[in-house]
Amino acid sequence: MATGRMTAQELEKLQINPRMMEQLEKWKIKGVHAEQAGQELLHWNSSGEDRPAAILSCTKSVLSALIGIAIDQGIIGSVHDSIVPYLDGDDQELVHALRDDPRKRSITLEHLLTMTSGLDWPDFDKPYWELKEAKNPTAFVLGRPLAHELGDVFTYNSGGSQLLAIALERAAGESLSRFARRHLFRPLGIGPVRWNRLQGGQEGGAGLSVGMRDLAKLGRLYVQEGSWEGKQIVSADWVRQSVQPHHKGLLHYEPAVYGCYGYHWWVSPADKQPGPDFYFAFGYGGQYLFAVPSLDLTVVVRKSLDGRNKAILSRRVMEEFILPARMNS
Repeated sequence: MATGRMTAQELEKLQINPRMMEQLEKWKIKGVHAEQAGQELLHWNSSGEDRPAAILSCTKSVLSALIGIAIDQGIIGSVHDSIVPYLDGDDQELVHALRDDPRKRSITLEHLLTMTSGLDWPDFDKPYWELKEAKNPTAFVLGRPLAHELGDVFTYNSGGSQLLAIALERAAGESLSRFARRHLFRPLGIGPVRWNRLQGGQEGGAGLSVGMRDLAKLGRLYVQEGSWEGKQIVSADWVRQSVQPHHKGLLHYEPAVYGCYGYHWWVSPADKQPGPDFYFAFGYGGQYLFAVPSLDLTVVVRKSLDGRNKAILSRRVMEEFILPARMNS
């Protein structure tokens, strides 16, 4: 294990190219955490402490786990359920939003999890900023026109994540943060955390702040197919469904920041990049949680925010330094 500023000798001991430290500073990487088979390999944080920090859209993968837990417990029926019955049927703004196109009532949880709801949500999540200010987020999201047939086109949409968060809160009868604390965070020993709120509920698509070690626990839970210290936290079937490609997503986007899309997880198949299959949670600007089941490897990379495409630098930390070292170990 290495902490603080890692020396060349420490990196070489881990079979990592000693140039990595130089590149972390050049690429404005704020932190790297890696563990294999439950053992910490390295932990480096530019601030010196592993404090809760915004993971931005990595929150979506946490939300996905919570949806899976709710389905396992019978709180939510199925991903094939329409989202509408899980929302407030007495909300007249919502009723009005649904009235303009009856097809919206057929939008399922799976459509939202896979970003294929068909709702108009242009320019890489641009309406997200309007969503944050909306007095009625549910009506705002479902008030958007349908631009595509349901299930056909991938459109990155944090509004759909917010609908899932609202649906879970209503079905569970408690806040998203309380549900997460009881069924995910406490069993995994995750905390402290912070979770932002939008009008009427917790922010499901980008509102969570956690430390790197705690975020890595989610990756390890998934590598272990939902099992943690002998207890099944979320079903293995849900994990498998979540991290298989349901849509090609942004696989051909350049630079290769993204991948195929599962249930609020990105998927990077081996035939599309060097190295083994892996899947990942991704937050704007280069906040990553990577999970490589074949190597029992979990990696977290945090980066300063300096543009969408600069996120590729975080991915390069994984693909050029950490992954080759573990494949050759």
